[in-house]
Amino acid sequence: MIDFYDPSTRRSFLQVGSLGLGGVLGGLSLPGLLRAGTDAKSDKILRDRSVVFLFMHGGPPQTETFDPKMTAASEYRCFNGEIKTAVPGLTYGSSLEKLARLADKTTVVRSFQPGDGNHNIKPLVSPQSLGANVGSLYSRISGITDGNTGMPSNAVLLPRAVDEAAQTVTKQFGDFADTGKMGSAFAPFVPSGKGSLMDNMKLNLSQTRLDDRRALLQTLDGFKRHLDSTGTMDGMDKFNRQAYDVILGGVTQAFDLSDEDSEVVERYDTSKLVLPEKIDKKWNNHKNYRDHGQTLGKLMLLARRLCEHGSRFVTVTTNFVWDFHADVNNATLDEGMRYVGMPYDHAVSAFIEDVEARGLSDKILLVTCGEMGRNPKINAKGGRDHWGRLGPLLLYGGGLNLGPVVGRSDAVAGEPNSQPVKIENLLSTIFHRMLDVGELRLDTRVPRPLMQLIESGRPIESII
Repeated sequence: MIDFYDPSTRRSFLQVGSLGLGGVLGGLSLPGLLRAGTDAKSDKILRDRSVVFLFMHGGPPQTETFDPKMTAASEYRCFNGEIKTAVPGLTYGSSLEKLARLADKTTVVRSFQPGDGNHNIKPLVSPQSLGANVGSLYSRISGITDGNTGMPSNAVLLPRAVDEAAQTVTKQFGDFADTGKMGSAFAPFVPSGKGSLMDNMKLNLSQTRLDDRRALLQTLDGFKRHLDSTGTMDGMDKFNRQAYDVILGGVTQAFDLSDEDSEVVERYDTSKLVLPEKIDKKWNNHKNYRDHGQTLGKLMLLARRLCEHGSRFVTVTTNFVWDFHADVNNATLDEGMRYVGMPYDHAVSAFIEDVEARGLSDKILLVTCGEMGRNPKINAKGGRDHWGRLGPLLLYGGGLNLGPVVGRSDAVAGEPNSQPVKIENLLSTIFHRMLDVGELRLDTRVPRPLMQLIESGRPIESII
């Protein structure tokens, strides 16, 4: 949800009582910010699409997800067997029962090479992305707000966006809000976080009102109706009207999950799959497993809502839960796939079914992977260790020519056997879905390193 700060400690962006737009971001008021957001935009360059990038932090196992290798020796194959999918002859790890039923609507890349076995946040933030969140690269081209709705074009959703009891996501291995050399103005909108736009989009309210969020939303709604009924907004230009819509409409509405159909919320909800009291406290990461199960479904629902309201690149992640070493910190494969895999299967399948039902499969591209995969061989404690030569990657939607599988791995899911896909190929695929690269070449305002990055990679050919 959006945080509302005490004006005695934070500079407000909008002062509701006086109808004044105050505060500055890089020398711009909010209407000015919206104008600036449109300056970089071109209808010819920007495609009407959004990306949801679900990052599987910690390094998910390729064998327990989409490449079970049941003909390999027991120490290599998926520990709990395989499950048939909607595609004849294609199997997944048995933890992904719901996604298996949707295999005809997705593409699994079995030849994805993350590049190394180190904990970081690649490919989302990596040298290949110029050290910036990929969404910040996009907003450098598109502008930092949507030209029609005023919504932030780039957002990062962490567990605290939907659960105030969740832990702060670690920055030990990288910052999801990094902008590299793009500049802090292109930092993502981070609800309940510290993004630049977030810091300056606060409502100036007395402390006594901070405890009643529902009353606040009702007040905002009444205030907007008053503006509409009195004609106050009639004389405003597009950008001033947009500024009011951002504060009084778009942002608050997009983040208000009570506005969603209760059956849809229930379909996404992962909080009942892994009850906190059932998580073994012997693992130091037990709080991370709790947050993952309690929040992932709502985060994916929120991501869909942001895309519908005009956000163009939405990062979703929980807190470093896929690191299945079976050591003092991390669970075994058996426990880990229950704590982590079950909510993932539920949330991602709910997202795909929801997007399909709304006719948005051409408009929203889902990308989900981690910074690496796991060692093909199960270790002595029942876990898998780091592995950078192969990792799981799932794609859905975005107008892609999706087939069930891209590439093949070797006999133990340790190396690509055909059509290797690298980070550069994945980023290029994303940019070619979001932008008309031919038109972009004609725009001299795009920084040369960014243009070189976009032009140098080759998209995954079989799905473009």
